[in-house]
Amino acid sequence: EVQLVESGGGLVQPGGSLRLSCAASGFSFSDFAMMWVRQAPGKGFEWLSSINSIGGNTYYATSVKGRITISRDNAKNTLYLDLNSLKTEDTAMYYCTKGTYKEYISPSSWDYRGQGTQVTVSS
Repeated sequence: EVQLVESGGGLVQPGGSLRLSCAASGFSFSDFAMMWVRQAPGKGFEWLSSINSIGGNTYYATSVKGRITISRDNAKNTLYLDLNSLKTEDTAMYYCTKGTYKEYISPSSWDYRGQGTQVTVSS
């Protein structure tokens, strides 16, 4: 059974930083691209970033590029997302998702997601 468990969210002031983690199990983590998406209240899913299976290629949405960094540790079956210079509009539930192939294909090319971790940016 595929399991993705996110952690690291919380309440942070504008301009602050957070590191989100996603612990993966139930599949061969190093064989698949991974992604982060988020969902703000009342809105749909927004793709943020993807990383290929070996971590050599990364992709970012224009809206967050330069403020976030995706990475992975295949030895630990863990995906990360570093969030910097956070803004109030970054408030959302953040999810990691499992890609359907070793390389990133498109923002919708994922088949499992975790339960999410809440990020709230507020003063």
